[in-house]
Amino acid sequence: MRTNYEIRYAAHPEDAKSYDTARIRRDFLIERLFTPNEVNMVYSMYDRMVVGGAMPVDERLELEAIDPLKAPCFLSRREMGIFNVGGPGLVKAGEALFELNYKEALYLGAGDRQVVFESKDDAHPAKFYFNSVGAHRNYPDRKVTKADAVLAEMGTLEGSNHRNINKMLVSQVLPTCQLQMGMTELMPGSVWNTMPAHVHSRRMEAYFYFEIPDDQAICHFMGQVDETRHIWMKGDQAVLSPDWSIHAGAGTHNYTFIWGMGGENLDYGDQDFSAITALK
Repeated sequence: MRTNYEIRYAAHPEDAKSYDTARIRRDFLIERLFTPNEVNMVYSMYDRMVVGGAMPVDERLELEAIDPLKAPCFLSRREMGIFNVGGPGLVKAGEALFELNYKEALYLGAGDRQVVFESKDDAHPAKFYFNSVGAHRNYPDRKVTKADAVLAEMGTLEGSNHRNINKMLVSQVLPTCQLQMGMTELMPGSVWNTMPAHVHSRRMEAYFYFEIPDDQAICHFMGQVDETRHIWMKGDQAVLSPDWSIHAGAGTHNYTFIWGMGGENLDYGDQDFSAITALK
């Protein structure tokens, strides 16, 4: 197995206004998450969130404590949310073993223990997407499925944004320190997510897009309300969203995305909305 990581530093919104396409993609886009028998991750200075992916094929992959954590175990001072977006897989956390099928999630609380990822079928490997943030105490590990989620149906086909928001690793479902994660599924014929756009200054966010056909793409919008920028993305890629930035997207095909938040506030509805007509 192999573990790869990089550090992404935070940007001031005034500086980000001057970034060209290459710089925006370098600082905010995470292009490679899944490589056979590797763990890939980005350690972000936005609320110290780690965004990563593990794709075990014919090896068991250990979640290693990368150097920036300065800890004996990855979860020594962290909590973690994991979604399986591939074939059936197993996650072992200490002595506990969890089976995760497609679109099932797992919350792991803080504590010194080994975490190992494994696929059940080499021909259809699991793909574990994860977000991790700092934690001040331990909460119990728990597997969460769509049946456990708080479901919110929003938007309309006429507005091109009919979608189901599955709030899965959120305070209404289980206790966490600061991590909140969920999965939004867009209905056929709908392409827009997160409209009207908003920011939440007490939380950063990461978006992971998947279920996008290989010949289609996502245009993710970020930046301040009056100074927006865009990033063209493919499937199985993620993007970092600072607390000062909107986070919305439109695809050339319907798709699914996983959102993850870290910060000082667990209130999902704590958002500052902007009118669609106010975007520039």
